[in-house]
Parts: sequence; structure tokens; C-alpha cells
Amino acid sequence: MNTPTDVLRPPWKELSRQREAATFALWVFLASELLFFGGLLLLYAAYRLANPEVFITAGRETDLWYGTANTAVLLTSSFTMAVAAGAAEADMRRLTIWCLGATVVFGLMFLVFKGFEYAEDIRKHLVPGESFALKEPAAQIFFALYWIMTAVHAIHLSIGVGLIGRLAIFGALRRVHLRENPQVEVTALYWHLVDVIWIILYPLIYLMGRS
Repeated sequence: MNTPTDVLRPPWKELSRQREAATFALWVFLASELLFFGGLLLLYAAYRLANPEVFITAGRETDLWYGTANTAVLLTSSFTMAVAAGAAEADMRRLTIWCLGATVVFGLMFLVFKGFEYAEDIRKHLVPGESFALKEPAAQIFFALYWIMTAVHAIHLSIGVGLIGRLAIFGALRRVHLRENPQVEVTALYWHLVDVIWIILYPLIYLMGRS
């Protein structure tokens, strides 16, 4: 089956070279993102080693139900995104669009759950500041890192939802060809990074003091 001509973009003359360039560029971007999150995780580890008991106490204040539900949602979304990428390679357009749409739905579910969780945290006075619920100063550090890391992750996830939604809509309207399209592959890689980062955050935030 021939490759759709509108998939190939200037200045590339071969689809294989275009895909290699797109994948390489995304890996460079992902590496920079890992460095950013790595710095936050290193900061978390340093304060965790300095204040082990306080971090355990603060970790017990997080909502395990929301954290676990969102983990399940993201793992499922990673599966649907992988199926979408495979279906695009196999030129199964309808399955690709349905799986892209399902991934968007799971991503939105994550954001809705996170919104409810944030509202609960605010109600329980778990936002660092004068009215913070816990007395230990290090507990405010834990929740400051909690808010920063989860909020940055939510921003990245929102970007991913937008990228996947665009592919699904344009694919359904036949404005882009999904078969052998580098956009599908690089978007899938980005989404899997978002999932991996959450899998790292989940035990650090929600399982702290519950083992």
C-alpha cells in the first residue's frame, strides 16, 4: 500500500527520514522533561531523607482512592494509545480513531478526578500557608512538592489530551492521514512519558506511610 503523499512534509524527501527526525526530536524533548522532573524528584528525596517521619505523616493525608483511581485510568489510557499507534501502522483507520478518542476520554477523567482531589485538599487545608492543617514545617514542604509535581504533570497531560484530540478529530474528518504518520508515533511517545511520570509520583505521594 502506498504512503499518503500529504504525510510527507518539507524539507524531507523520504518518509523514513522524516520519522527518524521526528522521533529523535521528541526524544530530545522528553530527555529535557525528565531532567526537569528529575530535579523535583531529587529535591523530594533530599527532604524525605532529612524528614522521614514527617513525610510519612504528611503522606497519610493524601487521598489514596483518587491516586489509585487515576493510576488505573492512566494505565488504561496507555493501552488504548498503544493500540491506536499499532492500528495506525496497520491502516485500521476506524480503530485508530476510536482508540484515540478513548485515550482522550481517559485523560479527561484523570483531570476531573484530580480536580475533585484538589478541591478536597483545599477543604482539608492542605495547601501550604498560614492555615495549613499540619503543624510540622516539613509537612508543608511535602505538600508544596505535591502541588508542584502533580500540577506540572496535569499541565503536561492536558497538552497530551489536546494533541491526541486533534489527531482524532482531523483523522475522523480525513484532514490528515493516520497511516504511517509520524505525528501518531511521537504523540504516543509523549503520552507514555506522561504515564511513566505518574507511575513514579504515585508511590512517592500516595503510598508514603501506608506500606
